Amino acid sequence: MMTSLAKLKTLNFKFLLPGLDVLALLGWGALLLKYWLTGQLKLLIHPNYFLLVLVTGLVLLGLGGYKGWLFVQSLRKRPSNNTQETVQHITLFPPGWGSGLLILTALAGFLINPGVLSSQVALQRGVSEALPITREQPQAFVATVKPEDRTLIDWVRTLNVYPEPDAYTGQKVNLKGFVVHLPQLPEDYLLLTRFILTCCAVDAYPVGLPVKLETNRNQYPPDTWLQVEGEMMTETLRVNSQTLQATDTEKRQLVIKAKTIKKIPTPSDPYGY
Repeated sequence: MMTSLAKLKTLNFKFLLPGLDVLALLGWGALLLKYWLTGQLKLLIHPNYFLLVLVTGLVLLGLGGYKGWLFVQSLRKRPSNNTQETVQHITLFPPGWGSGLLILTALAGFLINPGVLSSQVALQRGVSEALPITREQPQAFVATVKPEDRTLIDWVRTLNVYPEPDAYTGQKVNLKGFVVHLPQLPEDYLLLTRFILTCCAVDAYPVGLPVKLETNRNQYPPDTWLQVEGEMMTETLRVNSQTLQATDTEKRQLVIKAKTIKKIPTPSDPYGY
């Protein structure tokens, strides 16, 4: 009797396994559409892939709906005394585990909203004012843009084209970015920073420019978003002008001499491309 009950439970479990596949497909399809509809995709991937995510979400929902319909039909046709074994293919995990993990990660995606990359991540990845060698340069540099109309990333691209600091001395700036306290810089300096996405948040890299303050930088905590107005100037600092790493000798460095600093909310689109 006990053997029959155990066998029946095993058969019921195997028969319900396709239901987990349905939930996994529907869950991930709904999650991708949720990211697309709420605009949270811009915190995760480059806009070039938005359409691909939308299409993938719709395809997953379609597959989930189709497999769900097949699953319901199989439930209706199933004999009450069915003892037919379900054919299983070889998998890394026990039956149902893969779909279960996908369901759990989809639920986590609904419960936990993606956040903006922080100053701590910027320090870990290494902030610089140079684009990586693998980056196509310059992507969007236009020499006719007024200095005060350039974004922080525009300035970084400009410096990649012509890194001589004196060429930009006195030019007006009006930039937005978040605060990073770079240990290599004096206490009256902060680093105005933005992340650049090439594919997704995993490979995002930070770029920034030093800002000279009239006060101590502790007035502006890390991760605070600022709008800085001022002008460019050349300073000598013990940091590498490209990597912003500490050096034994002083280097000429382009910095922003801040005239007005205003705290602003975190932008809905915080990354550059």
